[in-house]
Amino acid sequence: MAHHRILVVDDEKSIRDTRSLLLRGAGFEVSTAEDGFEALMQLRSSVPDLIISDLNMPHMSGFEFLSVLRRRFPQILVIASSGAYHSDDLVPGGIIADAFHVKGGSPSTLLKMIAELLAMSTARAMERHTGPAPVWIPRNGKDSMGIPFVVVTCTNCLRSFPLSVSEENLQAVQETACLFCETKVNYIIDFSGEVTSPQSP
Repeated sequence: MAHHRILVVDDEKSIRDTRSLLLRGAGFEVSTAEDGFEALMQLRSSVPDLIISDLNMPHMSGFEFLSVLRRRFPQILVIASSGAYHSDDLVPGGIIADAFHVKGGSPSTLLKMIAELLAMSTARAMERHTGPAPVWIPRNGKDSMGIPFVVVTCTNCLRSFPLSVSEENLQAVQETACLFCETKVNYIIDFSGEVTSPQSP
């Protein structure tokens, strides 16, 4: 276990410190980052075995970070974390992760979750992400007719095009064809504004 490296990504220092203490006590090598941008910078020089990431962070939301992570580092195991959901049983819709842990939940549950994920073979972990990772895109507002739209960037030709949407907050992976090269693009509309952790009393 001492050889496994874990990266904790959270904008709250107290959470980073608490989880670091827990994980080091369990024998893991631990590094931390306060947001998705800092985490991606660290990944340039060192790739961990597993990442635990908050979802509601400034600068780059956890949703966007996980989307980038799946495209660039599909081999890294990921546990998403938030106080906005109340169950460790399932990964909430629209969250690209291998597991989900409720923020403030049982430390023993988190350690068990980590152990189960790390016990997976690399091949099995890769099999879980055989399809192209979806692009996480922000809501862009409404057009002159009042119809909500988003701007999608093709992962193949890198051209951007507008796309009307019927439901802005649909927490599921969607698919559309690029208007230019007809490549199928998977995407998720950013609803992170509606998914925030409860405020501390």
